[in-house]
Amino acid sequence: MTKTALLPEPAAVAGPGDFPDWSQAAAHAAARVPDAAVTAAWRALNYLCAAQLYLNDNVLPARPLRVEDVKEAPSGHWGVCPPVNFMLAHLGPLTAGRPPGSEVLVVHGAGHAGPSALAHAYLTKTLTLTGNGPGWSAADLRALAEGFPHTRAYGGEITPLIPGVRYTGGQLGPALAVAQGMVLDAPHRLVVALLGDGELETGAAAAAWTARRALLGSGLHGAVLPVVLANGLRMGGPSILSGLDENELRAYFTGLGYEPFLHDGSDAAGFRTVLAEVFARLRPLGVARPQPIIVLTMPKGATGPEQVAGRQIAGTPAVHKTPLKDPARNQEEFDALASWLASYEPAELFTDRGQPSDLVRQALPHPPLRPRPASPVEPLTVRGEQAWPLVSAVIRERAAAGSFRLFSPDEAASNRLCLADAGDGGMPEWASEILNEEICHAWLQGYTETGRDALLATYEAFAAVNTSLLVQHLKHRSTRTASGMGGLPNINYLITSLGWRNTYTHQNPGLVSAMLETENPTVHVYTPADATRAAATLTAMLTGRDRANFLIADKHHTITFPPDTFREEMTNGAVIWPHLSSPCPGGPDLVLASAGDVAARELSAAADQIAAARPDTRIQYVHINDLTVLGTPDTWPAALPDGAFARLFPAGVPVLLATVTQAPAVRALLAARGEAARIRVVGYRDPGRPLPSADLLELCGMSATALTAQAFSMLKEPR
Repeated sequence: MTKTALLPEPAAVAGPGDFPDWSQAAAHAAARVPDAAVTAAWRALNYLCAAQLYLNDNVLPARPLRVEDVKEAPSGHWGVCPPVNFMLAHLGPLTAGRPPGSEVLVVHGAGHAGPSALAHAYLTKTLTLTGNGPGWSAADLRALAEGFPHTRAYGGEITPLIPGVRYTGGQLGPALAVAQGMVLDAPHRLVVALLGDGELETGAAAAAWTARRALLGSGLHGAVLPVVLANGLRMGGPSILSGLDENELRAYFTGLGYEPFLHDGSDAAGFRTVLAEVFARLRPLGVARPQPIIVLTMPKGATGPEQVAGRQIAGTPAVHKTPLKDPARNQEEFDALASWLASYEPAELFTDRGQPSDLVRQALPHPPLRPRPASPVEPLTVRGEQAWPLVSAVIRERAAAGSFRLFSPDEAASNRLCLADAGDGGMPEWASEILNEEICHAWLQGYTETGRDALLATYEAFAAVNTSLLVQHLKHRSTRTASGMGGLPNINYLITSLGWRNTYTHQNPGLVSAMLETENPTVHVYTPADATRAAATLTAMLTGRDRANFLIADKHHTITFPPDTFREEMTNGAVIWPHLSSPCPGGPDLVLASAGDVAARELSAAADQIAAARPDTRIQYVHINDLTVLGTPDTWPAALPDGAFARLFPAGVPVLLATVTQAPAVRALLAARGEAARIRVVGYRDPGRPLPSADLLELCGMSATALTAQAFSMLKEPR
């Protein structure tokens, strides 16, 4: 596709408040940075990517390439790097000339562009390879190439281990929606989302294009600039997008509500003109007008080898990873590698000390602004003796403090959340609904990634849709912590409309099971006994840091338990309930333990039935507010110490534990402590057919009657 651009008449951006005039950045770049500098920066990035894939030595190069300079087993990904590098090179001068007080972030949807992110971090002098800090030197340059993939330090793909990265790429799908979440309530921020052909074939990416319409009128936001890397190929063959001609591409993105600008990357000056037009048209995310989008049709693996020994490389899946498989042993591939590396003229790009040349440095971005931390939020207070409406009050109070968003898949009213102060059921600006769990999570991820608190409220069954996204998000946060970038607001899920009262298709408590299986120490699964306790737990969730919180709370409030042990439940995660426990001077005959409101309702009724039928039975009743306290202390930071666990669950005493979750996840926690044998766990199991709520409880052994029967059978068993 030849270079073209859709260039309508310039339109003034009616950005209220402090939305920046982004056209200043383009004017600054055009006046101060020549085209040759941008092209040189692109060549430098491409060269460093190829060097990382193939070279052990002679990176500068000081002499002709030798076989011993080449890696024995090249690994990594090349194909997506050139178009990503092209964008990074062109964004450098624009970022350097950004309006005062503004910031530019890049989201790499293409996770395989690890060599590109590392090369960019080297050029911007943020990568530590040798010595005590970031630097430019021949030794650093050699370490960059020789150490790739930097498995222990930075890895070989897009993660926060690489300086400047705010999103773990390669997840395929949520990058655009995460970028949208990053700019909510942040008019000073521009996020450039780099999206590959393959990513656009995912459901999350497809939904994100129109999802922004759900944000119209939701406040003053920043701008998102999607950049589609329409390079024609995914990993194994042509992408679906490559089947569209230029007119179809324009029609597609125009129909989605965007203003498309197409270019093939063959003319740096022409592309800079396109970028200037695009930056002049940037507008806040919540504005109901077409937003600009760049479609870069540069071929995948551009500037790499075209053919080797009669084998076509360009335009084929061979460019996805290392296009030359064995140059250390294959002479034709070695010669092709030498020509490929030399084509970038590295002597013009780097000094003999490994520093970028003056020409390259003209196009580099200035150091980024320090992140703006959200203002500290005072702990919320729980007031009154209300039941479920108290949860809504907690959400409203947190929203009133600012820097907060609630996202829900069209279920806030269904989940009995009253978000409007007047109680009229309306949706305030800080709450957004869209019937897509993945988009809600991605918005939450982007919002919290930029330092603000958020809550996702959803049905229990549909929350499981986000299992993969959450596993990836936990990995992302783990790498952030490993790189010293912890301190993010919590991931907060409010899971309600539980399967115990829902139709068969709406029964799936599997999300929290998957979260516990990760054994990620930041995970907490909260199972409060009633709505008042749920409100208090939510209060703590919305003011914390570096946790992944999942609060399970039935929207149908039926009973409130005495508040005597309230504080200890919140502090220790589990506590003995005196009002349901017998005096046990010689130790209990049986421990009853509940986790969750439905479980507490049924098991407390069972405790009354046992006491009435066998008043001599010594019962100790325990409620568990955080399931992770049952795990081992070496895995779960909130786990009960051995002494505390023994006090709640005395050795040799049978335990009947009822949980609103699936039983296997809880059994696994107990098995890690060596306590699975004497503890019978009752939880949800699939009935295989639709059943009334009462019948489901009975089938799962969760009804008060069924729990009583099980307790009697356990009392008959020898201690």
